[in-house]
Amino acid sequence: MDRDALCRFLLWSLAFNYAVLLAWFLAFVSARGALRRLHGRWFTLTDAAFDTVHYAGMAAYKIGILLFNLAPLAALWLARGSG
Repeated sequence: MDRDALCRFLLWSLAFNYAVLLAWFLAFVSARGALRRLHGRWFTLTDAAFDTVHYAGMAAYKIGILLFNLAPLAALWLARGSG
């Protein structure tokens, strides 16, 4: 895979992953009660624990996006400028 194709792949992957993160956030904000009831059927969580799990999950997902999509993309862009 050439450098330009890899850059395009990482850019599309970055956009897709941020769309997933945004959809998760919007679902959590707009339908928190429904999500809480749905997860309450499977797990015994307090409201604070439920919020913490989702917030930590979103934070970990965002760190993964930055680590596996944005950092390699930035490195390729910087290497393209010098090469």
